[in-house]
Amino acid sequence: MLYQLLAAGLIILHFGFVGFVVVGGVLCFKWQKIAWVHLPAVVWAIAIELTGKVCPLTPLENYFRLKSGESTYSDDFISHYLIPILYPEALTRKIQFLLGLTVFLINITIYGVLIRRTVSKKRNIHDL
Repeated sequence: MLYQLLAAGLIILHFGFVGFVVVGGVLCFKWQKIAWVHLPAVVWAIAIELTGKVCPLTPLENYFRLKSGESTYSDDFISHYLIPILYPEALTRKIQFLLGLTVFLINITIYGVLIRRTVSKKRNIHDL
């Protein structure tokens, strides 16, 4: 039972991490210090996607599944949980590259807007 809970907890953590990576930059509009956690998470996720490696949470989840008597999976978290939701076919290197690029573009846009707003606010303060 404990291992089932640990595996389920890792799935929730993994989904949360993916969500945070994709749109967590929006939190920086309210709390700019979040960027110190968000940017390294984005770099990590993009690196995992572009290199085709597997996030360490995936084998850990499989370990807990195995210890609880459940079946494991051989692919990565995204192709096992997210790709079936988003895409009808299995994860390919091209899709994985596009996912990494999409994460990059979303976040570069968010941070571009955030930087512009911050610079604009500083200019307005100095103009007073």
